[in-house]
Amino acid sequence: MAKEGVEKAEETEQMIEKEAVKEPAEGGGGSHRLGDAQEMRAVVLAGFGGLNKLRVTRKAMPEPQDGELKIRVKACGLNFIDLMVRQGNIDNPPKTPLVPGFECSGIVEALGDSVKGFEIGDRVMAFVNYNAWAEVVCTPVEFVYKVPDDMSFSEAAAFPVNFVTAYMMLFEVANLREGMSVLVHSAGGGVGQAVAQLCSTVPNVTVFGTASTFKHEAIKDSVTHLFDRNADYVQEVKRISAEGVDIVLDCLCGDNTGKGLGLLKPLGTYILYGSSNMVTGETKSFFSFAKSWWQVEKVNPIKLYEENKVIAGFSLLNLLFKQGRAGLIRGVVDKLIGLYNQKKVKPVVDSLWALEEVKEAMQRIHDRGNIGKLILDVEKTPTPLMANDSTETSEAGEEEEDHEGDGENKERMPFIQ
Repeated sequence: MAKEGVEKAEETEQMIEKEAVKEPAEGGGGSHRLGDAQEMRAVVLAGFGGLNKLRVTRKAMPEPQDGELKIRVKACGLNFIDLMVRQGNIDNPPKTPLVPGFECSGIVEALGDSVKGFEIGDRVMAFVNYNAWAEVVCTPVEFVYKVPDDMSFSEAAAFPVNFVTAYMMLFEVANLREGMSVLVHSAGGGVGQAVAQLCSTVPNVTVFGTASTFKHEAIKDSVTHLFDRNADYVQEVKRISAEGVDIVLDCLCGDNTGKGLGLLKPLGTYILYGSSNMVTGETKSFFSFAKSWWQVEKVNPIKLYEENKVIAGFSLLNLLFKQGRAGLIRGVVDKLIGLYNQKKVKPVVDSLWALEEVKEAMQRIHDRGNIGKLILDVEKTPTPLMANDSTETSEAGEEEEDHEGDGENKERMPFIQ
């Protein structure tokens, strides 16, 4: 094991790579000591770019500051935003090296000063402003929630981002009510499945969804009308509902913005909460970004006024970490846990991956191969990959979107729970 000094924020990418080489390919859990400081395993992003920028190394273990909880992590959520962070494909990206990840679950190991309402040993899930993909995290108490007794750690890691995002968009932004209709893209993903489940808690809500064809069999019972993501879904929706829909939830952006606005009924709401169409290759492409940007419908306020339509955006992470709405989110989490306890919602976990398998897990998200949420299981031992699987960097190009859902994607499922 590497035992030569604690990593510091100003370490260069070359130093991180040097330390990573000294680590075994397959790591185990547990704490180690480095000088006078304990250390832990963590996924480190050395610089923005491809999968080769990710590696598992050892870092100094954090200790809770005033108002923080120290959590021994059991599982971490992996989201599409993490892929965009890796590429540096976000506004004002943080400096590298950094530990990615925004949500986790685990056990409270220590309490900072002034922390109330939690005890050592509590099972919790939490939002983290980066640093989640590690054996130990510290995060302010306002971002931590107790986990129901019958919820597994993998389910708890799949819960915060997906379900809070879905709930906020449906009920806080779009005011979903009985008899309404919703169009959701990427219906087989973590947020898409959360949207479908929450819509089922309101009487007579019709859900239109787009997803890759190979996912349809698995998710057909959760969506009222399901379309292939590469088909002309606009005409399909209008064939069923000539007036269109009440709510459009768009995580794709690009030309889907104009299509979504065109499908809205009067008083309908379009919500943009992602821009995955801007990610087409392994690394950030300015050409792809520009292409998607120019495809975005240029919104005319006068036209919105004349057509009685609403356009909105939603970013959960900005709401939490930049705009100070932790109290609002806590109320939402309480409602969602109530729905979970009533067995009305349940996180869908696609697969479990060891920290050392983060590249393969991230590739699976890039390929849109997941149904539900991918989870990094901190205690999992890396599993030998199937013969036709690979840890090599994807060279996906512009055409990858057209081939999403082909047979090869379905093969990348070695660690299904």
